[in-house]
Amino acid sequence: MAGEILDNHGRGSAGFTWPAIHPEGRKFAALSGGLCLIAALIFGQTAAWPLAALTVFILAFFRDPERVTPRDTKFIVAPADGLITQIVKLAPPRELIADDGNGARGLSGAPQTRVSIFMSVFDVHINRTPIGGTIKRVVYIPGKFLNADLDKASEENERQHFLVERGDGVQIGFTQIAGLIARRIIPFVKAGDMVAGGQRIGLIRFGSRVDIYLPEGTEPRVIMGQRVLAGETVLAELGQTLMIDGVRQ
Repeated sequence: MAGEILDNHGRGSAGFTWPAIHPEGRKFAALSGGLCLIAALIFGQTAAWPLAALTVFILAFFRDPERVTPRDTKFIVAPADGLITQIVKLAPPRELIADDGNGARGLSGAPQTRVSIFMSVFDVHINRTPIGGTIKRVVYIPGKFLNADLDKASEENERQHFLVERGDGVQIGFTQIAGLIARRIIPFVKAGDMVAGGQRIGLIRFGSRVDIYLPEGTEPRVIMGQRVLAGETVLAELGQTLMIDGVRQ
């Protein structure tokens, strides 16, 4: 049940439930399902199978499972499902640094650790805020549709920047980046909205990437090649800079 409190001492109940389908995907599934039915009636079942497979893929792509978000003021949770493909230190994009025109500060221009999460077409594409607070800015930038796993995708692809600020002034910037076959970035929030940590903030259709910029003095608690879950995996702890390694097996 959404909103239920669970803990590491056994409080709460857990069990498998089928994930909901986000409304954005229902119209595509309805269209594909309708065409499948028409094809079956006119051309027979053999002709309908590809459309049936497409309908199942659409339903799976737009699945919107519930997530259990760890609640601690130190935690920064992953904003996206997918694979950690880059961990680099560089300056945030200018859209997250510059004054927004209303006197609200952005991120400093100092280099920060950027963690990139690549989402394949098989991952959940609902994105979530890494911390709770106020959405200070949402900046959409039109652009290209290069492979989202390329370095230059952060600067050349269609993208959408978010800046969220907690009550104590901690700011986190993160960016949705369209991919090779992604063609639409859809926000669920706007500047001024209050969000809880792990709350849904948008989606990207059909394969893409999310970059998150960690505050100075904070290093990721995840490693290259690790898979993470949006709103659930603890990506970093504020003020923690431990070296963590892993082994592929």
